[in-house]
Amino acid sequence: MRSRGWGGSPPADDDEARARIIEAAMRCVDSRGPTKTTLSDVATELGVTRQTVYRLYSNIDELLQHVGIAAGDQFVNRMVARVSGQSDPAEMLVECLAYTIERLPKERYISLLFVLNLPVTPAGGITSPEAFALANALFDRLPVDWEAYGIVGRDRDDLVEIYLRTLQSFEADPGPSRTRAQTRALLRRWVGSAVRDVAYGSREGTG
Repeated sequence: MRSRGWGGSPPADDDEARARIIEAAMRCVDSRGPTKTTLSDVATELGVTRQTVYRLYSNIDELLQHVGIAAGDQFVNRMVARVSGQSDPAEMLVECLAYTIERLPKERYISLLFVLNLPVTPAGGITSPEAFALANALFDRLPVDWEAYGIVGRDRDDLVEIYLRTLQSFEADPGPSRTRAQTRALLRRWVGSAVRDVAYGSREGTG
């Protein structure tokens, strides 16, 4: 790493460099918006050359995806903490969905992964590998033994996909105005009930 730039304190390794580039990209998104942020802007924010950033991120789309992933990882931890006192996997997913529907429009960085029609949205949108990885991170961190409920393999993959597609539907068209309780009641009836049928039906079948 060159000593110039980086505010006079160059990163110790590439991992630290990536973290600082992501932080700088977040500041650029704050000031310019995602569609006007460039690798040159991020380099200027850090006081380094564009090539320094380009060495770790091949284009602005890739960098903004990683901004969204980093913010999404923190958001997942917030959701897990939010449902930590619950024991019903269906209720956990309903609350996580509802909370995400309510918060996502205000989460500037995570929206880089999910907002429709944004030029930097990853190929595949809501079913991109990045989106699936984020949803799977949520499922992994929830205090649920998915195997004990029989939700493994293809069933779990399908549940993750339905989770993401439900989220996409609400983000694309929020529909009629609903209170927080009404949103949860809707999700509980049509998403939560399906999860319970699989989870508790599986347990009854093995009892």
